[in-house]
Amino acid sequence: MAVPARTCGASRPGPARTALPWPRRGPRPGVRSPASGSPRLLLLFLPPLLLLPLLAAPGASAYSFPQQHTMQHWARRLEQEIDGVMRIFGGVQQLQEIYKDNRNLFEVQENEPQKLVEKVAGDIESLLDRKVQALKRLADAAENFQKAHRWQDNIKEEDIVYYDAKADAELDDPESEDVERGSKASTLRLDFIEDSNFKNKVNYSYTAVQIPTDIYKGSTIILNELNWTEALENVFTENRRQDPTLLWQVFGSATGVTRYYPATPWRAPKKIDLYDVRRRPWYIQGASSPKDMVIIVDVSGSVSGLTLKLMKTSVCEMLDTLSDDDYVNVASFNEKAQPVSCFTHLVQANVRNKKVFKEAVQGMVAKGTTGYKAGFEYAFDQLQNSNITRANCNKMIMMFTDGGEDRVQDVFEKYNWPNRTVRVFTFSVGQHNYDVTPLQWMACANKGYYFEIPSIGAIRINTQEYLDVLGRPMVLAGKAAKQVQWTNVYEDALGLGLVVTGTLPVFNLTQDGPGEKKNQLILGVMGIDVALNDIKRLTPNYTLGANGYVFAIDLNGYVLLHPNLKPQTTNFREPVTLDFLDAELEDENKEEIRRSMIDGNKGHKQIRTLLKSLDERYIDEVMRNYTWVPIRSTNYSLGLVLPPYSTFYLQANLSDQILQVKYFEFLLPSSFESEGHVFIAPREYCKDLNASDNNTEFLRNFIELMEKVTPDSKQCNNFLLHNLILDTGITQQLVERVWRDQDLNTYSLLAVFAATDGGITRVFPNKAAEDWTENPEPFNASFYRRSLDNRGYVFKPPPQDALLRPLELENDTVGILVSTAVELNLGGRTLRPAVVGVKLDLEAWAEKFKVLASNRTHQDQPQKCGPNSHCEMDCEVNNEDLLCVLIDDGGFLVLSNQNHQWDQVGRFFSEVDANLMLALYNNSFYTRKESYDYQAACAPQPPGNLGAAPRGIFVPTIADFLNLAWWTSAAAWSLFQQLLYGLIYHSWFQADPAEAEGNPEARESSCVMKQTQYYFGSVNASYNAIIDCGNCSRLFHAQRLTNTNLLFVVAEKPLCSQCEAGRLLQKETHCPADGPEQCELVQRPRYRRGPHICFDYNATEDTSDCGRGASFPPSLGVLVSLQLLLLLGLPPRPQPQVHAHASHRP
Repeated sequence: MAVPARTCGASRPGPARTALPWPRRGPRPGVRSPASGSPRLLLLFLPPLLLLPLLAAPGASAYSFPQQHTMQHWARRLEQEIDGVMRIFGGVQQLQEIYKDNRNLFEVQENEPQKLVEKVAGDIESLLDRKVQALKRLADAAENFQKAHRWQDNIKEEDIVYYDAKADAELDDPESEDVERGSKASTLRLDFIEDSNFKNKVNYSYTAVQIPTDIYKGSTIILNELNWTEALENVFTENRRQDPTLLWQVFGSATGVTRYYPATPWRAPKKIDLYDVRRRPWYIQGASSPKDMVIIVDVSGSVSGLTLKLMKTSVCEMLDTLSDDDYVNVASFNEKAQPVSCFTHLVQANVRNKKVFKEAVQGMVAKGTTGYKAGFEYAFDQLQNSNITRANCNKMIMMFTDGGEDRVQDVFEKYNWPNRTVRVFTFSVGQHNYDVTPLQWMACANKGYYFEIPSIGAIRINTQEYLDVLGRPMVLAGKAAKQVQWTNVYEDALGLGLVVTGTLPVFNLTQDGPGEKKNQLILGVMGIDVALNDIKRLTPNYTLGANGYVFAIDLNGYVLLHPNLKPQTTNFREPVTLDFLDAELEDENKEEIRRSMIDGNKGHKQIRTLLKSLDERYIDEVMRNYTWVPIRSTNYSLGLVLPPYSTFYLQANLSDQILQVKYFEFLLPSSFESEGHVFIAPREYCKDLNASDNNTEFLRNFIELMEKVTPDSKQCNNFLLHNLILDTGITQQLVERVWRDQDLNTYSLLAVFAATDGGITRVFPNKAAEDWTENPEPFNASFYRRSLDNRGYVFKPPPQDALLRPLELENDTVGILVSTAVELNLGGRTLRPAVVGVKLDLEAWAEKFKVLASNRTHQDQPQKCGPNSHCEMDCEVNNEDLLCVLIDDGGFLVLSNQNHQWDQVGRFFSEVDANLMLALYNNSFYTRKESYDYQAACAPQPPGNLGAAPRGIFVPTIADFLNLAWWTSAAAWSLFQQLLYGLIYHSWFQADPAEAEGNPEARESSCVMKQTQYYFGSVNASYNAIIDCGNCSRLFHAQRLTNTNLLFVVAEKPLCSQCEAGRLLQKETHCPADGPEQCELVQRPRYRRGPHICFDYNATEDTSDCGRGASFPPSLGVLVSLQLLLLLGLPPRPQPQVHAHASHRP
């Protein structure tokens, strides 16, 4: 029974509408217009229709919404038309025959997952073991050098000769401390050579020294440190002689001195250099065992003004000394204690959790009276909670206060004595006249340490020196604690990129005299870097296929290797922590795999899982085989992921040199006009091949090199070269057998193409290459990877941003890719070595789409509907009343019968028709998948009204100027506020445009983006439904097109705005709170394991040294000169706001 066309307004009677000629635009030069008489325009339907002109549509007085069987008929027409074009032009069957005809030119090799992953794990183990041996030599030598060194009380700067890595930068800076007072040290001036391995200029004959800005280079401690560490230079050099692949070798001293090899100038920032080796992730991990820490902050009424600000800053600095192996919570107390954030128990000290703490600490307000008992009881209860995940090693309480008289001995007797398993560190903050004896007693009575933070200059040093205390059990444990640890991934401060570091603690072996107790101080940490790229080189590159890959994770579940590890911005102060379950789309199977890998087990599992496409627009449901093994002698585990179709791969065997030359000629640009344009994947075919981002230039470089060497040359990768040349010949035969004799224009095709595992992308005809925008590396092309994972024809409309101007349709510029994989079955072994496809002319196929979804039979004109007859609407005659569209599996518009929507092809359909897309989603045609991108980069946006912005610096009053105490505290705080802003926002004051342009950090910062993708739901059948909008209800019909990724939708066009319901969002959005709610996530922490050893207790530990004030004085020249700049009335620094816009990945 026919359904009325509308319930809101009747069908539109009126004058006849004239159908547009087909196609709308005129023919291109040298191309026959489809309307001019092509009998092959519709391959399987209606050939006579296209020979005759289209006539005007009749008056419509009795049109009804098409019935289900009618639309199913249209769908079959569309399916057969698509299949017909792809059979003729795609050349799948022909390419299969070509491969079989050339069977003698290649072999089929097998990927054996277990053998592969074990081999790679063994190679990585061998690589790291060589670094371990070098580390041990360095640590042993350092301990012996320091033990033999004689302390010199009267040592002078002029007695020490070394290369100061920051000397060049300081000489260029007229405000530098050393320039102002004149450096007395004998600083070497070195020559450097460019070294590609280090991505830097280096000098292999010397080491370089970096000393933090806030440490005085001329102090006796520093000069003695420089004196004895000079001997390490010879060990560094010998290590490199034994292993030329070694990268940075570094000794980080507990005094803050860094000596590294080879020498290179320090990469000083444009502003203040705040680098301190003791705050680097690798040093923190190597200097002590994991920690459970509770920080309690006194917020009683006496703690106000600058003292409270000092406390807030101190807590933030303390948090920066923690790594992902540590657990922490922060609470404030007066009469009562309460957590400063939403975290009610210890949480992992990862980047995101620490950020929550730092933001929460800024909201602390001073009021009430001091209640140490409340604070300590809260802290002990936190540490005794065994129902949560925690480090279960060093336990400590860090208390920040301005002073008090209560010693809370009863609390310690109840919770901590006599075993004293919890260390207590107390910090007296600010300048006051309180008796600090109780604070000293608390620390000394609980194996801790007492520190004083009177002003801003003492914060950084005194919030990190507790590590010396925690290192005592390690030193006393001796050889048992001399175990190499490997870090998380982090950004190298000297420009190597992403690295991991092997660390080994260096102990003080001196004794004060015969029979004296063993020294229990840690001297520092020795480290050797390994670039991630060096580890990647040990993994198979191209034999795993486009969708196979190797990955590795650590005990925290963070990825060391993964194709999705691509941080858009890196901050050398923080490790790069991407969890395996965030690198991929999380599911229960992957949770099990992750747990097994962390536990150091072997395993294999085939799973069905969801996969995000390379362009992050689509979700595919795929089969994957996961195989994993531990990497012995490390904390890492290695995994291999293979699709079933990548079990086998082709290996070319081109022993015939005449054939090599013949095929190679098809790579020459002179052959492109007849054979089609060839793009070659920019791979490392030979050592001397110059890389280029321009594929034309890269091809030219490749051809020039091949004229000098042969594919069998030892300097070349024979596997890659032979496969490339073979695929060049294979795809040329496809041109010869199929493409060259076909008239693409007759079928409204802009191009045909083939891409292969061997790295060839051939586009025919040659002129079509001008508009080819796909990645020349097939393994990095979204269409290629999706075609391998999806059977049938995969449509890919050109991507569009809804915020951009409408696309201007021009001849030969707008096309829709349709691709499909070529599957071979060779002796029972199945593989997919290539993808073929066509590029449809958008406008011509939109007109063809109308005709195929119409009621034309075998006549030359649209169906007439007389005044007394009853007709169904179709997509051609009734396009003013009926909306007909093809939408792909990601919800993006592919084709429409509405001419005004042609410039919206490629947009998410909710941006075209929000009401209809919501109905499709609600009726299970689409399923939504939400995930978070933790590696995104967002552009900072300054506030629009600077006059209303909060003041960025502390502004002193006249009374402050007259107060001497202010000059030692308030002025210092004013300076540090700018220091803190520099830490957070990467620049001082307001960066000028030139500086911002040259500094990526001034433009972007890391952020979390929420991603939403849609994919086909459970509905496969034809489906009719009604969108209920009161008087504006709409009928629609939707049906999947067989053997494609398309959904065919026919719907009434909306007449009333009331039907505009909620709009589905697909565009990536910024998460102000850094992703999913952290307070909820910590309630269900992911599985992890800490290091398998713990050194938190030794019976021989001497705890008598338990309290003092600041250690080294800060560099006063820097403090005074910069403070004077602030006092001269520089404008305040507005805090930048994060603009919700993510930078796109290449």
